[in-house]
Amino acid sequence: MLRFVARRLLQMIPLLVGITFLSFVVVDLAPGDFFSTLRLNPSISPDVIRQMEAEFGYGQPLLVRYGRWVWRVLHLDLGMSIAYRVAVLDLITSRALNTLILAVTSMIFTWALAVPIGTAVALRRGSVTDRVLSFFSFLGMSVPSFFLAFLLMYLALETGWFPVGGTTSVDYPLLDPLEKLADRAAHLVLPVIVLGTSGMASLMRLMRSNILEIQHADYVRTARAKGLPEWRVVGKHILRNALNPFVTLAGYELGTLLGGAALVEAVMNLQGLGTLMLDAVRSLDLYLVMGSVLMSAVLLLLGNLIADVVLTLVDPRIEFTTLEAAR
Repeated sequence: MLRFVARRLLQMIPLLVGITFLSFVVVDLAPGDFFSTLRLNPSISPDVIRQMEAEFGYGQPLLVRYGRWVWRVLHLDLGMSIAYRVAVLDLITSRALNTLILAVTSMIFTWALAVPIGTAVALRRGSVTDRVLSFFSFLGMSVPSFFLAFLLMYLALETGWFPVGGTTSVDYPLLDPLEKLADRAAHLVLPVIVLGTSGMASLMRLMRSNILEIQHADYVRTARAKGLPEWRVVGKHILRNALNPFVTLAGYELGTLLGGAALVEAVMNLQGLGTLMLDAVRSLDLYLVMGSVLMSAVLLLLGNLIADVVLTLVDPRIEFTTLEAAR
């Protein structure tokens, strides 16, 4: 296993170089830059703008700027945000907790509903329950996340049941620990429902199709022929093998934290990594964009590695040599 992990970590290096270099080129080729809007402000002198450009290395060739950025990254320095005038690493870490809480909570919500519902509809194929829940799953996959977010915010505004937007209340610093926990939980309800709805619908369909395929396998028929109770056949032989694709999907979840939560965070005014990256792209804040890209790429690659390792632990039939050959 150690050889497999070490080889995969080494393979990440050229991938990260390729991803970050292409991203650097794309941002550099975008029309204008962060200083374009500053030039339109008559209160800012051209000398100040030129000084800022020299400070952030905008007068140097692209390869030189990229090389200097890579050198700083090797020293755990992601550069300075041009817009915020704060270290990129500090900005990312200050927003990471909100996005991490949102992503983990929505993942738990999604899996806790998708797995049992998908199992139930698969074991009752063709029944009224199967048809009704399948209809709602298709509906959940069809409704855009931003529309559902606006709809839930409107309902919350009309009913007053949940806070509308934001991560915490205004008086959050004055609350005691239990009240702070309750306040964060109340603000998480709506975004978790929005993020979890589409994911739950697709995972439910995946779980249903996996079980329908596995329940007619030879080893399942053999287990039933031995007289094992149905709950044991489902739990040990069907459900355990049907969960293998979910382990792989869990690895991709780490890499989609930014993309999945960005739109919901923007609509619901959540101070997370998604809104931070959107602001960076809109303002062409080069080093903040690169820091976000690097972090999401590392999360995606590490997520895949962790998923492969966990997959071998969950299913003894899968070996590391098999995973290497598949790649």
